[in-house]
Parts: sequence; structure tokens; C-alpha cells
Amino acid sequence: MRSRPVVTIDGPSGAGKTTVSKRLADAAGFVRIDTGAMYRAVALAARRAGISWDDADHLGRVARELSCSFPTVAGTPRVVLSGEDVTEAIRTPEMSMGASAVSAHGPVREALVAKQREMGREGGVVLEGRDTGTVVFPDAEVKFFLDAVAAVRARRRYLEISPPASQPYEEILRDVLRRDVQDSTRENSPLRVAHDAAYIDTTTLTVDEVVAEMLRRVPGVPR
Repeated sequence: MRSRPVVTIDGPSGAGKTTVSKRLADAAGFVRIDTGAMYRAVALAARRAGISWDDADHLGRVARELSCSFPTVAGTPRVVLSGEDVTEAIRTPEMSMGASAVSAHGPVREALVAKQREMGREGGVVLEGRDTGTVVFPDAEVKFFLDAVAAVRARRRYLEISPPASQPYEEILRDVLRRDVQDSTRENSPLRVAHDAAYIDTTTLTVDEVVAEMLRRVPGVPR
């Protein structure tokens, strides 16, 4: 039995998982694990190595050899791939679609799920992604599913891009809708709400409101 809980946060692109998971982990004193960033890192590593996102076998090897960590630097969570800070490199629209593509392959998911389970097996972690509560830790003590209407999720993505004009809002909305379909219909670990997850619609909520609601559900955490 774990001395501290495993907390999972799943949901579609733009639902607020990254921001909320950091705030929740900080408030609870837990380690944050960005599982989505791991799939993005596989997509980036594969692209740099000239490996197609359709090549399941070679992608599986990339995933098995992946060395990824999530340090916090000056209060900001970073993603480090084999010693290189790739936080910005993996957050492009191309890598977003790449993550969706590579995550559809069984060898990739098998390798990364094993890594994620090892990272969180002692508890005291907050995992964010798309299957953390359904596949990675189906026995997690606390599960959340964040969602928002597609237009709002696309607007959030649009505002994250610097400068925003580099990709039109309409194009981002199309990407969000396309990834929703890819993630929810893939054969391996499709995006879905765990039966025991707390569903939170973030469309009209502030980050503070979402985090406060989540903290009320995490045992042993000061309110």
C-alpha cells in the first residue's frame, strides 16, 4: 500500500492539464510527471533521427531508450530529453500531432507506460496525460478528467503560441478537433473518462477554482 496517493489527470488537448497539474503538485508537495511530454519527446527524437511516425518497431526502440526528466527551474516546469531542454521544441503544433501519431503504436505505449509506472510506484505523484487513470494507474487513489469546449481549448492554445499570429486560430481549432478524434478512436489506450474519475469542465473556471476543487479531493493535503 502506498503511503501517499497517486493522482491522475487526464483530458484532451487544451483542457488545462499542464497548468493545473503543476499547481496541484506544488500545493501537495508531490512530483509532477507529464506523460504527454514523453510522447512528444518520442516524436521529436524520432523526427531528428529520421524515423517515420508510422514505424512502430523503430518508435518502440526510441521509447525504450528515452531518457526524459521534468525538473523545475526558477519555478517553471521544464522537459529535459537526454540532457537537452526541449520544453519549447516539443510544444509546437507539429509535435502535438506527432505525439498523437506515435502514441497510437503499441510498442511505444508499452515502453512509456512501464517507465511511468516505475516513476510513480511509490505514490506522491501527479501524472497528467490521456490514459494515466485508465491504463497507467487504474488503481490510482485520486483521478480527474479535465475537459472544456473545443473552441475554448483552441483559444488557449492560440494564446500560448508566441507570436500568436504564427498560426491562425482557425487552424489551431482544426488541429484540436482532429487530435480529439485521433486520441479517442485509436486502438491502443483511447482517451476516455475513467469510471471513478472526477469530471471537471474547465470552460468557465479559473485555474485557482480548478485547483481548489481538486485539492478538496486529495487526502492528506492541507487545504
